[in-house]
Order: sequence, then structure tokens, then C-alpha cells
Amino acid sequence: MTVKSSISLTDEQHAFARALVDEGRFASLSSVLQQGVDLLRQRMYAEEAETAALRELLSRRRKGRFVSARELDERLDAMIAEKRRAHGVQT
Repeated sequence: MTVKSSISLTDEQHAFARALVDEGRFASLSSVLQQGVDLLRQRMYAEEAETAALRELLSRRRKGRFVSARELDERLDAMIAEKRRAHGVQT
């Protein structure tokens, strides 16, 4: 089901969306905006999941054994490196 909605865009947003349609990347301005809303929803869900995971991690860490600053740094470096690899970020 689709719902018609009236929105306002800045001139720059409209020009960008229009260019995507003109280039054939999207069939219409509506499809550009639908994709944008879907991406925003996915990003928000991912951020919520990551925040919940970090809260759980902190909770478990508070209950766990003491870790030296050096070991913690090594673990964090490994986690960051993995995130970068997963997202294709070069260092």
C-alpha cells in the first residue's frame, strides 16, 4: 500500500533527486525519496542495535574480571580493525 504525501525539499535536494531520475538511476522522484527513507530507517535500526549491544557489553564488563589498560587497548584496536574491514574502510 502506498500513501500520497506532500513534502518540501530545498532547491539543492530537489536538484539532486531530479538528477538521479534524469540519469535513469530511479524511475521517479517518489522512488528516490522512498529509497532515502528506507536507508534512513535501516541506519536508525542499525544504530539502535549497536547502542543496545554496547550497553550489554558495558553491563557484562562491569560484572567481569578486571582487564588491564593494555589488554583493553588491544581488544579495542582489534574491534575497530574488524569494523573497518566489515565496512571497507581503509586506514
